[in-house]
Amino acid sequence: MGFDNIVLLSIVEIFGDFNLRWYASSNQLSYLYYGIIGYIGVIYFLIQSLRDDNVLYVNGMWDGVSGLIESAAAYIVLGDRLEKPIQYAGLGLVIVGIYLLKHN
Repeated sequence: MGFDNIVLLSIVEIFGDFNLRWYASSNQLSYLYYGIIGYIGVIYFLIQSLRDDNVLYVNGMWDGVSGLIESAAAYIVLGDRLEKPIQYAGLGLVIVGIYLLKHN
């Protein structure tokens, strides 16, 4: 369940991040509340992840998985784009890093 918790941790973090971004631009309190709920979820899934693996592994996987999921969501939902093709190659290297961490 270790990797599953890291994926859930990343998804909940993105939920919190997006809602806080929307709150920052709109001042609608519902976005603030959802953002806070998202970060409560982050705490929960971080604790669950740390029950299965050590901080070094969890932090590396969380950074990589979160970066990929949030990048895909920002690309699709928010319409964000990178400026240079080499930056997309950098995201590809994140995938390689996750693979190397996940496979012993």
